[in-house]
Amino acid sequence: MYILVSYDIVDDKTRSKVSKYLKDFGTRVQKSVFECDLNEVQFSKMKNGVERLINSKEDRVRYYPLCKQCVGRVLISGWGEIAEDEGFEVV
Repeated sequence: MYILVSYDIVDDKTRSKVSKYLKDFGTRVQKSVFECDLNEVQFSKMKNGVERLINSKEDRVRYYPLCKQCVGRVLISGWGEIAEDEGFEVV
């Protein structure tokens, strides 16, 4: 399953920990956005780990599952390189 993860974390130290943690599961595409290609077990592990790191009363993390067809229709405007295995179109 393909998951887009975005976060808004108040504390700099916590934000850094979450960012480093998410790098084990996906690719950072913006400062607070990761793209992850995971199976159910990996997703559960990632989500549980994030929940242990954040303050649930101040921080917010969103997980957007994307179907294969939706991933194939993602468009990107602006700078950056696309990994060879990604199915994106640059406009």
